[in-house]
Amino acid sequence: MKNVLFVASEGVPFIKTGGLADVVGSLPKCIDKRYFDVRVIIPKYTCMKQEWKDKLTFKTSFYMDFHWKNEYVGILEAEVDGVKYYFIDNEMYFGGFKPYGSDTLFEIEKFAFFSKAVLSALPLLDFKPDIIHCHDWQTGLVPVYLQERFQGNDFFHGIRTVMTIHNLKFQGKWDTKSIRDITGLPEYYFMPDKLECYKDANLLKGGLVFADAITTVSETYAEEIKTDFYGEGLNGLLCARAGDLRGIVNGIDYDDFNPEKDTMITHHYNAMNFRKEKIKNKRALQEELGLDKTDKTMMIGIVSRLTDQKGLDLVSYIMDEWCGTDNIQLVVLGTGDEQYENMFRHYDWKYHGKVSANIYYSEDLSHRVYAACDAFLMPSLFEPCGLSQLMALRYGTVPIVRETGGLKDTVEPYNEYESTGTGFSFVNYNAHEMLSCIRYAEKVYYENKREWNKIVDRGMGTDYSWHVSAMKYQEMYDWLIG
Repeated sequence: MKNVLFVASEGVPFIKTGGLADVVGSLPKCIDKRYFDVRVIIPKYTCMKQEWKDKLTFKTSFYMDFHWKNEYVGILEAEVDGVKYYFIDNEMYFGGFKPYGSDTLFEIEKFAFFSKAVLSALPLLDFKPDIIHCHDWQTGLVPVYLQERFQGNDFFHGIRTVMTIHNLKFQGKWDTKSIRDITGLPEYYFMPDKLECYKDANLLKGGLVFADAITTVSETYAEEIKTDFYGEGLNGLLCARAGDLRGIVNGIDYDDFNPEKDTMITHHYNAMNFRKEKIKNKRALQEELGLDKTDKTMMIGIVSRLTDQKGLDLVSYIMDEWCGTDNIQLVVLGTGDEQYENMFRHYDWKYHGKVSANIYYSEDLSHRVYAACDAFLMPSLFEPCGLSQLMALRYGTVPIVRETGGLKDTVEPYNEYESTGTGFSFVNYNAHEMLSCIRYAEKVYYENKREWNKIVDRGMGTDYSWHVSAMKYQEMYDWLIG
């Protein structure tokens, strides 16, 4: 039996702000329990829902030297779906109404504490991992601390580390003097070949330097981050470590996202009967959101953080041209930058009955959007993996995407001559190239419904469940342990 410990800043069902939590909550369940004992450790946030707090049991506590103080570290545990979760408790660091705050320096201190506390807690857990699998910059100091001060202890000897990049844009950067003071790491570790990055200290870089293996969440993104454009200043390091870097595409939980059994949608359907049943969800959503009631109009969905990364500057550029002339309905769900929130509100007012802007987030409504829409738009500037296009495929909603990162890996562009493909895609980051792609999809939808249904068929037939990705992680763990 090989032991693997996931270390992350969030994980479903306990706490979620984004796709990282889905990965941390879903992947361990799918790794073969005959060969691997996978456990998860995350912070115990006071903002967790009470129903999940009630499931935690106290295990032990101790005090740890950190940032010139003696800090309390509590350890709690719970089990969900056969996976054991541990929680690091310290209310000074993990209190508040949200998991993350806007004070970057405090966030760095908080997760430096978390990283050191995780390693300090291991001998008390009755669980020695063969591999510690770290996720994003918040855990970047785990491989660093392991090498710097824990490796000499017999308990830690031989533990290997994996660093997974979910989004390279976020790195945990601050001035070197402050981070050295917080972490207690010697000056030797703040050199250009270690934590220093353009005169600042960089926690993610530390993890990438000292981890035994590096993964990211799609094969294309693993190649993109070696370039200047996508590399966020770390492309040189990632090129140097190319032999240890691999891309493994994320999956989705096929039990949670199942149009045949989903309790959040109005009418159930599957790959056999979607031609008759899926449209009932469209009618129900039109009724719910006050859209014009028509079966024949193509409905396009956007469920997203409303930010530049998601390509919404392209959408903004063509909204009048698109909504003013094309026979479509657009449903938007999400929050983000004020300019995009107000932009969609404006077009909801201007094209009421045709555009519905829902500037909030609702898990229930997101499922109904996936089930109701004919197509799903994701024109991202960059997208490490993306989960929305996988959900769209699962619900028979045809993705329209830009060919970048995981979108390129998971959506096969439609080829009318060979009758292949699961969606529509465009290459260049250009508003009218996107509009041309959307209008090509509209043309197929309105003029060749039989061919459109074949695209839906192929999309619903793809397998992006976690079981496929889990096999690739298992291969990597076997390779690392030897």
